[in-house]
Amino acid sequence: MKLFSHTSSRVTNRSWTTLLVSGLLGAQVAQAIDLDLGSTASIKAAAKEIAHGMVKYYTGNNTGDVPGNLPDPYYWWEAGAMFSSLIDYWFYTGDSQYNEITMQAMLHQVGDDQNFMPMNQSRTLGNDDQAFWGMAAMTAAENKFPDPPEDQPQWLALAQAVYNSQVVRWHTETCGGGLKWQIFTFNNGYTYKNTISNGCFFNIASRLALYTGNMTYAEHADKTWDWMVQIGLISPTYQFFDGSDELKNCTAMDHIQWTYNNGVFMYGAANMYNLTKGDQKWKERLEGIIKGANIFFSKEPPDVMTEVACENNGKCNVDQRSFKAYLSRWMAGTIKLAPFTRDLLMPKLQASAQAAALQCNGPNNECGLRWTKGAEWDGDMGVGEQMAALEIIQSHLIDEVGGPANNKTGTSKGNPAAGGTSQDIQPPSEITMGDRVGAGFVTTIVLVGVIGAAWWMVS
Repeated sequence: MKLFSHTSSRVTNRSWTTLLVSGLLGAQVAQAIDLDLGSTASIKAAAKEIAHGMVKYYTGNNTGDVPGNLPDPYYWWEAGAMFSSLIDYWFYTGDSQYNEITMQAMLHQVGDDQNFMPMNQSRTLGNDDQAFWGMAAMTAAENKFPDPPEDQPQWLALAQAVYNSQVVRWHTETCGGGLKWQIFTFNNGYTYKNTISNGCFFNIASRLALYTGNMTYAEHADKTWDWMVQIGLISPTYQFFDGSDELKNCTAMDHIQWTYNNGVFMYGAANMYNLTKGDQKWKERLEGIIKGANIFFSKEPPDVMTEVACENNGKCNVDQRSFKAYLSRWMAGTIKLAPFTRDLLMPKLQASAQAAALQCNGPNNECGLRWTKGAEWDGDMGVGEQMAALEIIQSHLIDEVGGPANNKTGTSKGNPAAGGTSQDIQPPSEITMGDRVGAGFVTTIVLVGVIGAAWWMVS
């Protein structure tokens, strides 16, 4: 993920979207996807159509292409997020038609140390990027997705490998701790300590603790939470701010708020609540996170999820167009692990799912970004838009499936010592135009300072 988490990682993809829309002018503009949340068959049918619309963007299974990669303008991390959605799709619906490409992609991208650090991605490999693939592997283990062949790395071991490679990067020389955004010094943003990188680590650690029963994972989850609170990236009212620069010893925050930062901590906290058998501390934190998420739900129409920092001003870039997928995914997971949250979360999931279905009325039922616009398609389309609609709709099958597996009920084999810790990957000799754009943009932002970005936030 490039440039201040994903806050400014790219220019917007409106020009790319416009070209795509122009190419589809002759396509049939369908009515919105029909969705009856009271009907399992209707939910599955809607999810099937949306999943098909998402996968058609994927080219990694084509001859000559690289399994696990999405084409431009998408970065590597979003492919990992997409395959996690397909693992969810199989789990919720039982439709296995995408299992083969998912297995192929996940195993192709594990890298030499089998910890999702492929050398050819070193220019786009931050802690958060790696973690999104690691969380996909964790989801595969929890959902009992078909296990890889025995001679291949296993899902649980891959998640453990990501955790092991990141826990040694906990950086105490500045800001009292925390993970940096970037892994390698040659990447822009190396001095930024951001919420999504630390949130993903918290998320993986809490889930590994619940799955394995190993409390060392839980201790590091606790440590991460406490650090985030200490430096102010989690506010007393449970607002999750984007990050802070270690060059200022994390004394100033970028106060932009994103749906996925709230979601990644929400699901981690739900795991900790479940692990501690309803400990009051984690119950209060979980309630606070859910209340803090209210900023992402509209008042009119009520309870519809929106990316408040960029939707209304039209500035959501390619990355940010997918963020609602992750809050949707983790809200549903939270209900499963902490049933007391159902009454707090389900009305928002239901209103947002209905609104998302109405936005799936572009060419060939492409899904739009702005669910608050009702049936007036907003003209946006892409992997992120499809993924967000898929997750918010298929999450309503949460009562049709069991809770996440663990060492007693699961099938995936773990390896507590999995993964390498080498960080000596050299930068590639050829720098792409995308790298140049990203590098120039991040340099500009760094010079301006992290606080300068806060104007994006919509109150």
